[in-house]
Amino acid sequence: MKPSVETVDFLVIGGGVAGLRAAIELAANGSVLVLTKDKITESSTGYAQGGIAVALSDEDEVCIHYDDTIKAGDGLCKEDAVRVMVEEGPGYILELISWGAEFDREGSKLSFTIEAAHTRKRILHSNGDSTGKEIDRALINKARTFSSISRYDFAFTLDLIVEDNRCIGATVLRGDSLITVFARAVILATGGAGQVFSKTTNPLISTGDGIAIAYRAGALITDMEFIQFHPTTLYSPGAPQFLLSEAMRGEGAVLKNINGKRFMSEYHEMLELASRDTVTRAIVSEMVKTESKHVFLDLTHLDKDFVKRRFPRIYTTCLQYDIDITEEMIPVCPAAHYIMGGVSTNLDGETSIKGLFAAGEVACTGVHGANRLASNSLLEGLVFGARAGKKAVCYLNEGNVDGTAAEARRKQVTDRKTASSARFDAEKTRSSLRQVMWNKVGIIRCEKSLAAAMKWLNRRDFIMEASFLNRREAELKNMLTAAHLITDSALLRKGSVGAHYRSDYKQRGENWERHTACKKGKAAYWGDL
Repeated sequence: MKPSVETVDFLVIGGGVAGLRAAIELAANGSVLVLTKDKITESSTGYAQGGIAVALSDEDEVCIHYDDTIKAGDGLCKEDAVRVMVEEGPGYILELISWGAEFDREGSKLSFTIEAAHTRKRILHSNGDSTGKEIDRALINKARTFSSISRYDFAFTLDLIVEDNRCIGATVLRGDSLITVFARAVILATGGAGQVFSKTTNPLISTGDGIAIAYRAGALITDMEFIQFHPTTLYSPGAPQFLLSEAMRGEGAVLKNINGKRFMSEYHEMLELASRDTVTRAIVSEMVKTESKHVFLDLTHLDKDFVKRRFPRIYTTCLQYDIDITEEMIPVCPAAHYIMGGVSTNLDGETSIKGLFAAGEVACTGVHGANRLASNSLLEGLVFGARAGKKAVCYLNEGNVDGTAAEARRKQVTDRKTASSARFDAEKTRSSLRQVMWNKVGIIRCEKSLAAAMKWLNRRDFIMEASFLNRREAELKNMLTAAHLITDSALLRKGSVGAHYRSDYKQRGENWERHTACKKGKAAYWGDL
């Protein structure tokens, strides 16, 4: 392993919408290094199909978008964070368009659609169902215009470097090199943790890395029990958990059980456009009733040309698995999709550690509460990525890295040894973890299942406490850490709120309006954002 040391003004860990928007904000104020775990285009942003929610249509208003977001969050949204997102969102979208982002239009006007739990058409989309890719493209191209922004692809961040509760950099694994990167401010934008579940829409890189390294560094982590499960992913043996956008139901697709019966009227007055947690649990109920592994999403009553034009990526992907969505119903089942909790931040992306900022899915701003409103995630990443960048600039002239402390830490991190993996099979443990989390900490939870999951996790504490210089083993360590935080928080919340549903506590329960909190060395406890 070849050790090296680098110094920059700003270190951005993650290259999705939040990380790129932050980097662009930082570019005029110093040197910026963006670390991506894979290639630059591989992020959760690129997988976002449905679109980005923003109050820009003639029929919409910022206050209505605010109300819809608050309602979806089931009483646990941070109101001032929601207000910031919906009020500042339109300006950032128009800025993105000025940078070359192309959204679908009807004539000269932007085209909007509706998704679950929205009361207005406010979802912007691009190329029908490739919105995230277009936003990625526009931000990547904009970032490339700044000579101050450099990038390391395939760079895995092992840990943050913290001195006296001040983040001064990170240790990074890249190929056969161990790089100690010192920075005057660090922004986490690593995305979510969907890979801790055996069924997920998330890319392979979503292993909870940012949450885990922030937790180990001593940062406050909040609301980890709130995992959003997307109702409709493609169910086909051998196929990946391919997301079938919420927008399909917004355009008129309906859900039917394996007997061909439409069932959502039995569960909610908004039918297929009820909130995601409601639709997900309805699907699970139908699967149990009919003893099946899936239900169907039906678009066959819609115009064929419209379906092909509106959902070109979904249409062609399903054809690869011999499903023509214009002629036959699509087998679907739920999968883990988004984590509402994460590294606790204020409205400017500041965490509980000085010099460490977070934005996007890795962060918990309080915008989503207990259940994210569809298509708000890209907007949150855009708005709070920019805000975190602005605040990091303000922080720039404070607390420069002390050379003596930095040198001592450099020696410590570059001299670290890889822990022996002889005590466990990393790949088998990863597979088992994902199954345990899906079966015991999934869509429907209870004391018994959560306790069983925690017992399994506790037997693998030695992995969470070890040091690794191998990406797969370090990822497993992060996955186990994130899983532990999710399970511990779910055990604490003895009630059902938003996406967190406990079959043994179906009512909201005591302390339901409070937020769960996790900090290194402590069990989950009740805190506040």
